Amino acid sequence: MYRGREGQWAFFLHRLSGIAILLYLLIHVLNISAAMWGEEASKSLFAIFHIWFFRLGLLGVIGAVLYHALNGLRIILMDFTGWGVKFQRELWYGVWALFLLFYIPALIKIVPEIIRDITGA
Repeated sequence: MYRGREGQWAFFLHRLSGIAILLYLLIHVLNISAAMWGEEASKSLFAIFHIWFFRLGLLGVIGAVLYHALNGLRIILMDFTGWGVKFQRELWYGVWALFLLFYIPALIKIVPEIIRDITGA
């Protein structure tokens, strides 16, 4: 048993991020398929995706894809190297360090847009 340690959290977050990515892909397919119903339907649906609530979702999807990819690389290192399992805890913290390094620019770009949409400024 993991007993709430890093391995259990890595497992849980990897599955959760995979589900988030799947939901995003379903919404994305819906958005693209709206073109079949004409330009007006497509533009209406596209406009909905630019409200602040969906921009928060965009931050979530960016985070999910980034974590899922980095943790997937950690899993590959654990599976295909002799040392990966021994250092799985350190690798998980490395995943978080890289996650923050790549996620902070997305926050810097998107959060002001969300605040501007909410405040109307």
